[in-house]
Amino acid sequence: MKSPIADARRFVSAELTAAANPEKAVGMQGYMKTEMPFYGVQKPGRTEILQRLVKSFPPADRQQYEDLVLGLWDLPHREEKYLAIAFARQFADFVTTESLPLYRRLIVEGAWWDFVDEVAVKLIGRLVLDDPARAWPVVETWIDDEVMWLRRAAIICQIGAKENTDLERLLRFCSERASEKEFFIRKAIGWALREHAKTDPEAVAAFATGNRDRLSTLSYREATKHIGHLVN
Repeated sequence: MKSPIADARRFVSAELTAAANPEKAVGMQGYMKTEMPFYGVQKPGRTEILQRLVKSFPPADRQQYEDLVLGLWDLPHREEKYLAIAFARQFADFVTTESLPLYRRLIVEGAWWDFVDEVAVKLIGRLVLDDPARAWPVVETWIDDEVMWLRRAAIICQIGAKENTDLERLLRFCSERASEKEFFIRKAIGWALREHAKTDPEAVAAFATGNRDRLSTLSYREATKHIGHLVN
């Protein structure tokens, strides 16, 4: 009996092998500061593969959706994992709060900004907008989690929400983690605030000014990058 998961894994690995560029792989690996191997297939090439992957292997149900995502995720190359996340985004019927344990796993196991940010902004971000009553109670627990990448995901998951941002929660999360020394948390706070400043500059300016002594230099600089006239 044929297995769609095994077939999807073979398909992705074969397509990436055919498109591989060893020279680019070295540069991509160096840029990401990782020992994980690359094929050297950049985003345009992966997008073409993704389109064929989605068309050829649509999941029949939620269990198969999760099995397909994890089947790709467990492959050894970074582009295979990128495609696992991209594949997960393509099926709106399964991007629901029932998938939160799956997405949490991708964040915890990914444990680097390229994986974490994509899951946080594109998947968790969709859930807190579409089903806040069920998604937020889970994400709320992440802001104090011992796994730093979950804390980062909680802070940045509303990037792009614009006027639909839960401002109270965003500012509270930033305040709760303001004293952290971890670079990726400090950067997350600044990034999340900077992006929201495009929608509500006054609110971000007030928060940054009121918490200037608590925010790291990095967080404050990033948050106020485009609203200096409101804080100086």
